[in-house]
Amino acid sequence: MVNDVPDDALSERAQQLLRALIENYIRDGQPVGSRVLSRDSGLQLSSATIRNVMADLEEWGFVTSPHTSAGRIPTDKGYRFFVDTLLQVQPLDGAAVTEIRRQLDGTHDSKKALVAAASQLLSSVTHLAGVVTLPRSPIATTTQIEFVALSENRVLVILVFDDREVQNRIIQLERHYSSEELKRASNYLNAQLRGRTLAELRTELLRQMRETHEDMNQIMLDAISVAQRFFAEGEKERLEYVIAGETNLMGVAELSSVEKLRRLFEAFNEQRDVLHLLDHSLGADGVQIFIGHESGYQILDDCSVVTAPYTSGDSVIGVLGVIGPTRMAYERVIPIVEMTAKLLGSALNLRR
Repeated sequence: MVNDVPDDALSERAQQLLRALIENYIRDGQPVGSRVLSRDSGLQLSSATIRNVMADLEEWGFVTSPHTSAGRIPTDKGYRFFVDTLLQVQPLDGAAVTEIRRQLDGTHDSKKALVAAASQLLSSVTHLAGVVTLPRSPIATTTQIEFVALSENRVLVILVFDDREVQNRIIQLERHYSSEELKRASNYLNAQLRGRTLAELRTELLRQMRETHEDMNQIMLDAISVAQRFFAEGEKERLEYVIAGETNLMGVAELSSVEKLRRLFEAFNEQRDVLHLLDHSLGADGVQIFIGHESGYQILDDCSVVTAPYTSGDSVIGVLGVIGPTRMAYERVIPIVEMTAKLLGSALNLRR
């Protein structure tokens, strides 16, 4: 049974032994015994004293003993304490930063190609799986909206942002709307825009429906009906990501069972769980680390995911990261993810 103990209750000696154990396990992938800890911890302690400290750490849930070995390995809780308290992350050296910048500043014919290059870069540098979401459009002011009738109750929606960027979207309506009805609807919505973003327009229309529905004329009702369908179709859009280096995970002992790899690759292919995790990281301030069960998705229980948002101007437009085993070299991976996010944002800004 695991007994909880506050992280700050760990003695300096226990922390040093835990650090030595985790660093050894990350490097070698083998359970760590007291003899190795006596050699590598830098502490002048007897094997009996080390075994007593290890027993305490196991009781508190920081380490566990595999059935086949007298040595111990870290738990998710142990890794979390290591990352939050014991890890000393060093910034990348100038040569590494220059190489990342060079690969991202190369000739890429589209934003998706640039994102794919970033994903491949993360994979090749960390020898794990690199994942990068495609950039979302930064929040922009909507300056015009127009509707064009198509066949079978479909309508083409033309959006103009900041008087220069044009986006098109096709929506399916419940009934046929004539060109005249659509023109009246777009006139009404354009009057409501007044420099609002689409999110602000939606909020305003919902307010109007709650407060003045009884007094709405047919033009207002038609406009709101079309707009509701437009927003409903827009909600179906989701993050997309590019992943590279999945096969790197086949060489990781903790993930090497055929069934585990099959389920993991299926999750990568379906994208749903990974996308939800990346979506949570969109609002994060800097690097986020999900260790094992912290992701909330069983398929990633043996994995850690290190993510960072990337920006265009002042707007977060995507997330990138690395997926690997919980036994990953966090001190290397964290600064690589952080710097790649920064340089990808810079490279995308140059394409604006």
